[in-house]
Amino acid sequence: MVKKTLKHNRLWLAIAIGVCILLCMFPPIKGIFDRTLLINILQQWGNAAVCLFILIYTIATVLGIPGTILTIAGGAVFGLIWGTLWSVVGATLGAVGAFWAARYLLRDWAKRQFGDHKALVSFNQAVTDKPVAFVLAVRFAPISPFNIVNFLFGLTPIEAYHYTIGTFFGIIPGTIAYTWLGVTGDAAWRGGDSLPFFIALCFLGLLSLLPILVRNKR
Repeated sequence: MVKKTLKHNRLWLAIAIGVCILLCMFPPIKGIFDRTLLINILQQWGNAAVCLFILIYTIATVLGIPGTILTIAGGAVFGLIWGTLWSVVGATLGAVGAFWAARYLLRDWAKRQFGDHKALVSFNQAVTDKPVAFVLAVRFAPISPFNIVNFLFGLTPIEAYHYTIGTFFGIIPGTIAYTWLGVTGDAAWRGGDSLPFFIALCFLGLLSLLPILVRNKR
């Protein structure tokens, strides 16, 4: 029975990899890796650009593709407030999708292979004690590997709604920072004032260092 389940999961993983390859060949998905191309594609879609942006962001996150360029491009196209909102929505939907994919396809296998590993035991304990607070803490730092964390949480016993709430609110500060970079970077590129861009860059650096500073203080 275990072997049959494992083979079944491997089949789904193979299908997921195949879909990932095909999607990366699709022009809007290819734009993820090219900021200028992505901005041009979104601008061409007019009022439907929001739906396209959220869809691409969601699919990319589920597939484990970093969304940094997407967030920056969202700032250039939609501005700071709306760009942040659409990026948070897309990233959260994608994170939930990756969470369920990991829970459905990999959780049983991970339990058998790494169930007694000290790091996984500690992670599971933290999730059990204070689920929302722990997700918020992990998500707050922009330097945390967002896509890896999505799958990692899927291997834990955390409830989906705790994970979703913690993810949505936890990624807001980092998303603001990257969206701000997109807004100010686009303005600087067009010959505007470059000072706001460097301020946004410093804000991102501060967010990245804040968890380390808090840990050292404690």
